[in-house]
Amino acid sequence: MSKKATLKSISLEAGTSLGTVSRALKDDPKIAITTRKRIKALAEQLGYVPDRAAQRLKTGKTKVVSLILDPHNEILGFGNSLVSGLTQGLDGSGYNLTITPHFSGKSKDSLIEHIVHNNQADGIIFSRTKPFDDRVRYLLEHKFPFVCHGRTEFSLPHPVVDFDNQVFCYEAARRLASKGVKKICLFAPDRRFTFHQHLTYGLALAAKESGTRFIVPDDITLDDSTQDIRNWVVKNQGSEDAADGFICPGESCYFSLIDAMRSLDRKQGRDYQAVVKTSTSILQHIDPDVDKIHEDIHLAGKKMASILLDQMQLDIGYEKQFIQVPDVDWD
Repeated sequence: MSKKATLKSISLEAGTSLGTVSRALKDDPKIAITTRKRIKALAEQLGYVPDRAAQRLKTGKTKVVSLILDPHNEILGFGNSLVSGLTQGLDGSGYNLTITPHFSGKSKDSLIEHIVHNNQADGIIFSRTKPFDDRVRYLLEHKFPFVCHGRTEFSLPHPVVDFDNQVFCYEAARRLASKGVKKICLFAPDRRFTFHQHLTYGLALAAKESGTRFIVPDDITLDDSTQDIRNWVVKNQGSEDAADGFICPGESCYFSLIDAMRSLDRKQGRDYQAVVKTSTSILQHIDPDVDKIHEDIHLAGKKMASILLDQMQLDIGYEKQFIQVPDVDWD
């Protein structure tokens, strides 16, 4: 078995000093670019991996970014797409991504505090924000680098990447109204989350402009099971004032909708209309005719990584925000 490559072994192979090798691997502009490229290629060839324990002792940095991953039942492949984007965004930075799934009853606030208190990461990424999110307040107070997926209502600006759900819902409601829908149903998240407000604001504005009635169910949310949402639709369709248009902020609730309507022998486009927010191409294969608005979770991950790197490496970007605006182009 070959010995582990070190800065010393690279310097011997390259015929340069230890200092030159170290600075070249850090992309020091004082080292000629040809030398930097040669040493980096040699380091890769020899299988050199930085000693993170030694780096941590020397710099106090963990070179780790921690993602607190919450369940997103409404969005298919949310975790995979976000992790893929984050990984691509961090590529070449020297930072590793660790994932802490939050699928238990343990407080999300305590997870954040544990990471900060025990110096387990240099930056934190999380989602599912609330209007006055205690995690955001805590990290701002401790001046700890972070980016959240979802906005808050704090007056102090902070780093955010988000999808404009108000525009999504507004455009979706306008589309349904243009198709003659009389009453729109929005499947919404729990009221605790900020994007509940964004969705309902967009719906209310479009409904006011078009004169369309709407309903936002109180007894189900996007976090309910597909069976519960299906049962709610069946019950709603049995009433005299049933909805005939539906806004689905994710593919999962749309699958519940079409399952319920199929059991009632009702067809999308004939008996009811729907607009779905998608994050994958699956609906293009299952139901290509339904109106869709795409949310690019992979892009969100890349943007979050970029903003967080600015904070950790350059000490900037604390007020940076990226709000992804839906690209609506109805067929």
